Amino acid sequence: MKAVERAIALAPGMGAKRAVPLPVSAPFHSPLMEPAGQRLGAELARIEINDLAAPVVTNVEAEPNTEKERVRDLLIRQMSSPVRWEDSVKRMIELGVERFVEIGPGKVLVGLLRRIDGTREAFNLEDLASLGQLKGA
Repeated sequence: MKAVERAIALAPGMGAKRAVPLPVSAPFHSPLMEPAGQRLGAELARIEINDLAAPVVTNVEAEPNTEKERVRDLLIRQMSSPVRWEDSVKRMIELGVERFVEIGPGKVLVGLLRRIDGTREAFNLEDLASLGQLKGA
């Protein structure tokens, strides 16, 4: 934790607008996750992956993927690669996406999306009530 606190203290002097500690249980999307990615790779090797019915814009490349042959590698790389969130959102907008749905508790991604482009529809789906709201939209 001391290293995180030190990094937060140094970040403004290195050009960061804001640095805050995130309440997460592991160092996701960093090189520290490479051993976990190797274990994930072993598990993914045991399952069959079919053709993708829709393109998936990956956090690793910020580009759409439809190739089932690339899914395993991209999932493994996602464990230890930085998230290219802004690039991914901008790419989806270039591809014509007009409605975004965040699935899970909280509205962090919806908030981040609105900072990138406030003109797109953005919904959070976290329970049955929010499902009803999404259906009506």
